[in-house]
Amino acid sequence: MNKRVYQIVRDKRYWERPLEPAEAEVEQRIGSKGWYTRGYLPHYDKPGTIQMVTFRLADAMPSVFRHQWEALFKIENSRLRQRRIEEYMDRGMGECHLRNPKVAATVESVLLAADGEHYRLAAWVIMPNHVHVLVELWDLPLGRLLNVWKGASAHKANMILGRHGRFWQAEYWDCYIRDEAHFRRALKYIELNPVKAMLARYAFEWAFSSANPKWQWSGCDRYRGAHLLNGGCWRVESDRE
Repeated sequence: MNKRVYQIVRDKRYWERPLEPAEAEVEQRIGSKGWYTRGYLPHYDKPGTIQMVTFRLADAMPSVFRHQWEALFKIENSRLRQRRIEEYMDRGMGECHLRNPKVAATVESVLLAADGEHYRLAAWVIMPNHVHVLVELWDLPLGRLLNVWKGASAHKANMILGRHGRFWQAEYWDCYIRDEAHFRRALKYIELNPVKAMLARYAFEWAFSSANPKWQWSGCDRYRGAHLLNGGCWRVESDRE
């Protein structure tokens, strides 16, 4: 148990404004938790927020290499800690089951299954051993949404691979999007991840990503967060950054 995480959650709850009665009724009905933790990381669960979420394969941090990654989780600065963990993930540790196109396509189809019904996807990328998603929460709490995504995709992926056992890590990392500038940075980071990891020269070349041309529409579509962008169109730059 990380006592510091519990203190962060208490502080966040203290400074958050009181809910209006209608807001409280909605959150209670769908089971949103606001700020909470399961002992490892702080999470924020609130309808209407846009969240950047990362979840990883169960073997993405192999125990045999614990000496390499264990220290990363002890970095006190949360942003620096997550950046170092992401850099480690991009090294492609573990069996990287998501390199299998059939498995990656299955995970992507699960993400898209209830898009526009229970949530709205803004961006995503399926990396060899982890997944990034930018999603606006509607009527499913974040924890439940992740359970749905991971449960359905794990079952299907294990069938494809002919394996049994845990497919995803139990924990996930999330960060709620504060404003338009933050939204743009998050979307750009997600879609450029294959380029940063030197798996693709351009973002649009990566098959299992919202940057891929198969997900392009004319005009300004809902996958670009129109309410944040004031109706303007914005696309991720394809050059290496």
